[in-house]
Amino acid sequence: MQPESPLPDAARLAAAETLVRQALPPTPQYRWPLLEAAAGCEVWVKHENHTPLGAFKVRGGLVYLEALRRRRPELAGVIAATRGNHGQSIAFAARRLGLKAVIVVPQGNAREKNAAMRALGAELIEAGSDFQEALEAAQARARQEGLHPVPSFHPDLVAGVASLSLELLRAAPALTRLYVPIGLGSGLAGAAAARAALGHPVELVGVVSSGAPAYLHSLREGRAVSAAVDTQLADGMACRTPDAAALPIVAREAARLVAVSDREVAEAMRLLFRTTHNVAEGAGAAALAALLQEGAAPGERVGLVLSGGNVDSDLFARVLSGDPL
Repeated sequence: MQPESPLPDAARLAAAETLVRQALPPTPQYRWPLLEAAAGCEVWVKHENHTPLGAFKVRGGLVYLEALRRRRPELAGVIAATRGNHGQSIAFAARRLGLKAVIVVPQGNAREKNAAMRALGAELIEAGSDFQEALEAAQARARQEGLHPVPSFHPDLVAGVASLSLELLRAAPALTRLYVPIGLGSGLAGAAAARAALGHPVELVGVVSSGAPAYLHSLREGRAVSAAVDTQLADGMACRTPDAAALPIVAREAARLVAVSDREVAEAMRLLFRTTHNVAEGAGAAALAALLQEGAAPGERVGLVLSGGNVDSDLFARVLSGDPL
């Protein structure tokens, strides 16, 4: 495993939060009585599906591109690989700064996420069968055209994403446990940075898809290992190869990782809609799926990051009806 990676400090988080606030207000965190009855404990849901892009990633893109523009004012364009929410984040931030944005997605990516990225002004390219192959295609295009390749994990992305956990922990300071979905790890790292900045004792639990277990296997083996991806629902967590900088942070900061199946995620999506009337994509419902799998005592106060709600309408309809995926 790589040497321990540092987290952004409190001063960096404060500067990032100020920048994020220029583009979007804090998202709400609510307690839903019906959801708490189903979970058997106090539950605070952090609604990142309420950002202007319907997902938490927008926070990181704003901070990363602002810092990049200061370092390289001559830069004309950026390129990123994504399954959707990271790409929307980069396209949104690039448009604010007048930069060209090229986004590479795997073939067969979610149609509505693709449409959203195009609507934000991005040039969209479909390449490869999964995120890793899309990333390799993006890196090749970056070299060919002199575009800056935006990573999916970076301290500036973490600093921006940490603002969501700062908001949640300030609003619900008595939380004892916080479930955070893991794609490449910026959400978990951001939560850890916020916890450190606030001196908060909350336990962090990372959530991965059982159909994308690379981080789970890597932590067990003490080194980065790749794993096949076969989740049909949690595309936001469809990581085949862990990020070298993120892995030691996850190992150090997460009390444990919980793997949730597509079946458990689908049930969590249905439960969230039934009890809160909020739409959650697969990764967005993963935190609730993990809580339901582990359970909690009645006196516990648990936080869930509903990381996004960008699910194609036809897929969501099948989930709600219980049809096969």
